[in-house]
Amino acid sequence: MSKPRIGFIGLGLMGSAMVGRLQDCGYSLTVLGNVSRPNIDAAVERGAVEAANARELAAASDIVMLCVGTSDEVESRMLGDDGAIAGLNPDAVVIDFGTSLPESTKKLGAMVAEKQAVMLDAPLGRTPSHGREGKLNIMGAGDKDTFDRVKPVLDDLGENVFHLGPLGSGHTIKLINNFFAMTTATAMSEAFAVADAAGIPRQQLYDVVSAGPLHSGMMDFVKAYCVDGDPNQLAFAVRNANKDVGYYARMTGDLGFESLVSEGPRKLLGAATDQGHGDIMVPQLIDFLKARK
Repeated sequence: MSKPRIGFIGLGLMGSAMVGRLQDCGYSLTVLGNVSRPNIDAAVERGAVEAANARELAAASDIVMLCVGTSDEVESRMLGDDGAIAGLNPDAVVIDFGTSLPESTKKLGAMVAEKQAVMLDAPLGRTPSHGREGKLNIMGAGDKDTFDRVKPVLDDLGENVFHLGPLGSGHTIKLINNFFAMTTATAMSEAFAVADAAGIPRQQLYDVVSAGPLHSGMMDFVKAYCVDGDPNQLAFAVRNANKDVGYYARMTGDLGFESLVSEGPRKLLGAATDQGHGDIMVPQLIDFLKARK
């Protein structure tokens, strides 16, 4: 069978990596970006067609994929006269790979269904380098028959591809995951900063803490910068972390559950973002913390 036609919206670091992977796998692509002109040009040079707007992209596609930063950005590309929903073909599939608010995803899913199409949420784990290699973790959710229909495409992008339940379940689990991850990362950053203030070598703190049950991959990512000077083991910007933890708090509020634990990470990540440090990587928060001492 011929491969489905794919429309891809959002060619940032992750999106452009995924587009490259899809092109390696022989898919026909229509693309639409915003600020990443070099990534669009690279995709077009390899045979992709650049759409004028999301409606045009959707009309040319069997599967519409989005990899953008916020729910507002997803909605801006889905809604309106030039939005993707306006151009959807019957039986098309829309896949949101970003980290979005579950309630927004469900609202858009209902609107997509009115066009006799189906929306899935499929947030991602791992890094752009994994995206380029087809080794992402994909947290899929939505109609199971539709998921099974597009799973061969998802398998070309991901090493671990999950179906997690009804529409919105993927985004819910991703926000819980990122809340837990950023709680650990911010706590470890502060722990290293306090060790500095007390005159305790960071390596000694790490050796003791990592010898017990607190040891984790996230701890090692933070240690990679705080001890070894490499911020790219956790190449996740403070601005994005702040957004995700904020979305987690909004999601828990929608569920009638007050999140007390997220208040600490939100305060630190929000302060760093508001004071112009949103583009640093999360492990570099130790420098922000020390400057505030």
